[in-house]
Amino acid sequence: MNKEELVKEVAKKAKVSQKEAADILAATLETVEKAVSKGKRVTLVGFGTFEPRKRAARMGRNPQTGKELKIEAKTVPAFTAGKKFKEMVK
Repeated sequence: MNKEELVKEVAKKAKVSQKEAADILAATLETVEKAVSKGKRVTLVGFGTFEPRKRAARMGRNPQTGKELKIEAKTVPAFTAGKKFKEMVK
């Protein structure tokens, strides 16, 4: 399912226009992105948790040349599915 299909489903279930559903979805995603980028955790009970995770610096290898290179430490976004979501996917 892509974003357009998601907007259509949300609009149908919430009985709002596709424009309103698209605006709400965009606002929701923007809010989650901003919170996680500021180091905060966003928990949607039953669905899951979005959070920043730190990756340590490590040594990697260029697959073409085999030469070792240093990969810098960084923070990446992560999602952990909630119990209800996990059970639905089984």
